[in-house]
Amino acid sequence: MDKLVFLDGVARIAVFISLLLALFLLTVKTENKLANRLFACFITFSAIDFSGLLEFSFPDEYVYLTILRSTFCLLEMPLIYLYVLAVCYSDFRLKWKHLVYTLPFIVMNLVLMPRFYLKSGFEKLQFLANFSNTPEVYFFQILIECQYWFYIVSIFLILRKYKKIYLENYTNPSTSTYKWLFQMNCVFIVMHSITASKNLLRYTASRDTFLWGNVLMVIMALSVICWFVMKALNHPELFRGINSGLTLTKDFLPKENKENNDIVETVNDQDEAVLTQISELKNYMIQKEPYLDPSLTIQELANQIEIPVRDLSVLINHKMDQHFFDFVNEYRIQKAMHILKDQSKSDLTVLEILYEVGFNSKSSFNASFKKYTNLTPTAYRNAS
Repeated sequence: MDKLVFLDGVARIAVFISLLLALFLLTVKTENKLANRLFACFITFSAIDFSGLLEFSFPDEYVYLTILRSTFCLLEMPLIYLYVLAVCYSDFRLKWKHLVYTLPFIVMNLVLMPRFYLKSGFEKLQFLANFSNTPEVYFFQILIECQYWFYIVSIFLILRKYKKIYLENYTNPSTSTYKWLFQMNCVFIVMHSITASKNLLRYTASRDTFLWGNVLMVIMALSVICWFVMKALNHPELFRGINSGLTLTKDFLPKENKENNDIVETVNDQDEAVLTQISELKNYMIQKEPYLDPSLTIQELANQIEIPVRDLSVLINHKMDQHFFDFVNEYRIQKAMHILKDQSKSDLTVLEILYEVGFNSKSSFNASFKKYTNLTPTAYRNAS
């Protein structure tokens, strides 16, 4: 089979499936409409990118669309960045200021203006014929690399902050959102490395090798997009966002120090009032068992014990030197250990027990249980 024909066929399949997935994301009923729309836009621009491999050409009067299409890739990473924000933060909304992320796209088209967009049809065709060796294409490739790694690093920084805030304020044992977005970012790194290597083949290898590189890239990109969409559809819990207004304890602790010097004392030097607060908190956890609520947050617990959420955050995350996530899960594990040792409840399965103590994922329960006991729940039951 001719390589160009094969590449054209693969590209057509990629464009069709991408547009179909984008349409589905735009029409499916979900509470996460913004995230779905942003991801649908990303997939649509990816389809436009794939269309550059199709065996067709624009009429001479519309030849400028060839270059314009190629610059659309500069809008893909900004959309992924906004998608990550929309998934991580439940109150995220698009604002006019976010248009700043389109600057690389605008700059690139301005750079192309003098020697392409403002020229006649024949001159545009000549420019396209030598496009791979023009200063503009070198600038284009440098711009893509700078933009890509800027967003990759930015996404990792967002995820690091998200994970810290989640551990300090939430107790849902599932960290699926973080794992999913982290995996997604790692996949983007791999895919971009392959794409960058493929682009080098344009200058260092034969045309046949470059064409097969394009085929491999399109197949992998299509597989990744399908994986992204299927992952999101099969795991709706991935979209459990947090409030962007939440602050890390270490960020507001210095402000509290100015108002109350006792806040900066170490655990060993805590005064009687702090020790009393810790004792009351532990007694409440034992007697009222609020940890049985799988979706318990630090705000909800603060409301229950009637203290300011910031004070409770400092108490647990700083004074007791524990993340709220670990603090609550410790009580869940202790209750699970008690049930596993209770002979009268030997008929309960591990799955029933994990739901009873506030977990909602078997893998999360097993990981947390082993962290505290160095045994799996089944091994602990047998040993008891």
